[in-house]
Amino acid sequence: MSAYDFFLTQEPSTYQLETLTDTILWSVSYNDLEIIYDKTEIGNTIGRLASEDLFMKKSKRELSLLIQSAQERYLNLFTEQPELLQFIPLKYIASYIGVTPQALSRIRKRIS
Repeated sequence: MSAYDFFLTQEPSTYQLETLTDTILWSVSYNDLEIIYDKTEIGNTIGRLASEDLFMKKSKRELSLLIQSAQERYLNLFTEQPELLQFIPLKYIASYIGVTPQALSRIRKRIS
């Protein structure tokens, strides 16, 4: 988990990240990661695959915000990551799918 765009540009982030559950984090500096990429083939491969995975997830989310209704986004989240709905407060779920908590409440009522 990182503000990956700012990690890559080595600029101060304009946003912060907050965990909603107990979390164990590992860290690596930009310079150390560059050394890993430069010196090890497996490190370079893992880094590329991780970057591709992040890109695909971000692209999927952006596309869903453009072409899906809020109800479709909620149902997809419910189907793809149901465990999130057990641990994440609904106000954050609403924000993630791009609606107000009140709109999410109406969606949940409509589909129940």
